Amino acid sequence: MEKGTLVEFRVQGDRRLGIVDRPDGKTRWFVVDERGQSHSLAPRQITYTVNGQTYKSTDIPHFVSQVQPYLDPSSLEVAWELLVEDGETVTPSEMANLLFSEANPSQCYAAHCLLSDDKLYFKQKGDAYEPRSATQVAERKHQIEVEAQKAKGQQEFLARVEQALKGEIVEWQRPDRQRLEALEKYAALLADIVRMGVNYDSLARAYPPPAPVLETMNMLGRSATPQAAFQLLIDLGWWTNHENLFLRRSSIPVQFPNKVLEVAQQRLDFPPHDLDANRLDLTNLKVYTIDDESTTEIDDGLSWESLGEGRERLWVHIADPTRWLIPEDELDLEARKRGSTVYLPTGMIPMFPEVLATGPMSLVQGRVCCALSFGVVLDTNGAVADYCIHPSIIKPTYRLTYEDVDEMLELGVQAEPEIAAIANWATKRKTWRYAQGAISINMPEAMIKVKGDDINIDILDDSSSRQLVAEMMILAGEVAARYGQTHNIPLPFRGQPQPELPPEEELLQLPAGFVRACAMRRCMPKSEMSITPVRHAGLGLDTYTQATSPIRRYSDLLTHFQLKAHLRGEVLPFSAEQLKEVMMTVTTITQEVTMVERQTNRYWALEYLRRHPDKAWEVTLLMWLREDSNLGLILLEDLGLQLPMSFRRTVKLGEQLLVKVSIADPQKDIIQFQEIIYQEAI
Repeated sequence: MEKGTLVEFRVQGDRRLGIVDRPDGKTRWFVVDERGQSHSLAPRQITYTVNGQTYKSTDIPHFVSQVQPYLDPSSLEVAWELLVEDGETVTPSEMANLLFSEANPSQCYAAHCLLSDDKLYFKQKGDAYEPRSATQVAERKHQIEVEAQKAKGQQEFLARVEQALKGEIVEWQRPDRQRLEALEKYAALLADIVRMGVNYDSLARAYPPPAPVLETMNMLGRSATPQAAFQLLIDLGWWTNHENLFLRRSSIPVQFPNKVLEVAQQRLDFPPHDLDANRLDLTNLKVYTIDDESTTEIDDGLSWESLGEGRERLWVHIADPTRWLIPEDELDLEARKRGSTVYLPTGMIPMFPEVLATGPMSLVQGRVCCALSFGVVLDTNGAVADYCIHPSIIKPTYRLTYEDVDEMLELGVQAEPEIAAIANWATKRKTWRYAQGAISINMPEAMIKVKGDDINIDILDDSSSRQLVAEMMILAGEVAARYGQTHNIPLPFRGQPQPELPPEEELLQLPAGFVRACAMRRCMPKSEMSITPVRHAGLGLDTYTQATSPIRRYSDLLTHFQLKAHLRGEVLPFSAEQLKEVMMTVTTITQEVTMVERQTNRYWALEYLRRHPDKAWEVTLLMWLREDSNLGLILLEDLGLQLPMSFRRTVKLGEQLLVKVSIADPQKDIIQFQEIIYQEAI
């Protein structure tokens, strides 16, 4: 290669021109670019040689200016159309003649630049270029168009992101939503920190970001981690600071499909034929519904009836949602998929569409309602002496809160003797159950409610009214199960194996109250579901099923389907095997619901404590979680919360002490307390 030859070479992919200066060893050459910088190049690094004359480095800018007018990529399309039919290869000099009708050095180099940069019409084949086929060009044009649209979409997305980050209202487009939904799924992995007890680094390694998430986070200059995705969604106003990741990570549906909502409205507008045409008319009875003030799905009511000659009958009226659906229809299958109503501090997710659940399915005060009524006569001890079950119509008289009933019982309101009579029977009933071996474990239960930015934690008192309602619901469950047992009806029976409680002398060594109750609770086996009757040791009943919340629990709805079909003399909607299969599915779902409810309550409990770092809490050590490392379970009595605590000194079970929160991070499920020790002044 002669000194002064103009050559093209690449530096980190960029095209450069330089003048050959002198050899560098046997095979390499020193080349000087227009800046006077010297480069040692191997022959393979030289991508084009300008033939015909020699140059100086100072000539390069002039040569570039001569090339510039010919660099029109669109001109290649004309050349391609001429060459594609025969598929002939073409060199840069031949292309210069074809495009510019002559081939001087600047024109040949311009043709080389056009061909080497072209990704559409030609592909390199040795020192020449071959026209791509018409099919290949069409495919590449489509690909380029797609990439251009993608780039445009990314720029528009970035513009909307900037708007959102400024707090402006943004109208997100469908592709935006797909990006954000992918971020949602990835950010929801943070819930696994709580579920699996892993740390952030382990989580990131176990769940690398999917391509759409990685692309979005890189585009926005943020790290592609679940935590960063969570923060981005908050920054965009897409999520709140307290987004329920447990719910998002679950399979629990939050919204109803449009088809289900349409069916619900149709049922409301055009009520289906009532299969129980001969309902027992009980509208003459006073019916009391007793619930929390916030309850909207009202599914049980109570009545008392004098039968004369000193005999009395209790009535437990249960809402009859099966009046509005049939097994396997859209509403039933949707309720089955949900398993139960989900109760969270921030609100509930109903099992049925609200238009039905809080309307015609509920026992609404002053309105004639369909019900499944359990009439029960108890003997003097509180055992069931006689019972009947009827599809009925009732007219709820009063909607009462638990506080209302407590006040009525305390004051002995003469105008409502039925309430006192029901309470009297509830007390006898409870006494009878404990005589049958029922086990009482009384631990404070917290009810957490979140409204806006306010968190309220109340302890559910084991008041007379709550005991009254609980006993009546248990009574209805026993009667439903006894009817099923008598008539050999497969039902979702509930049982609990007999617990192996610690010996009485061992229990007596524990402090009375919560510590002893906690020790007993640890020994209680989980309840079981079966299609055949089984004893429920905790309730002290030989047979039991849940039948009193069919709007809120699918297993209760199954009980209603089976009982009502038998009462009508029809074939049961579910055989034993079918019922068993459905129960297995529903059990899995309700276990997930329970887990989400528990995790969400714990999150808000920790958030409540985080907001009160200076508050002194009186706590009791309930039990040891790991005694060798001084990790115990404490009860915050004012809040009814049970949480772990590490102790730095020797503490006895049942010991009470004052603590305050040292660290609380709800998202990471971290809570740490430190004991407050007051030193007496000397």
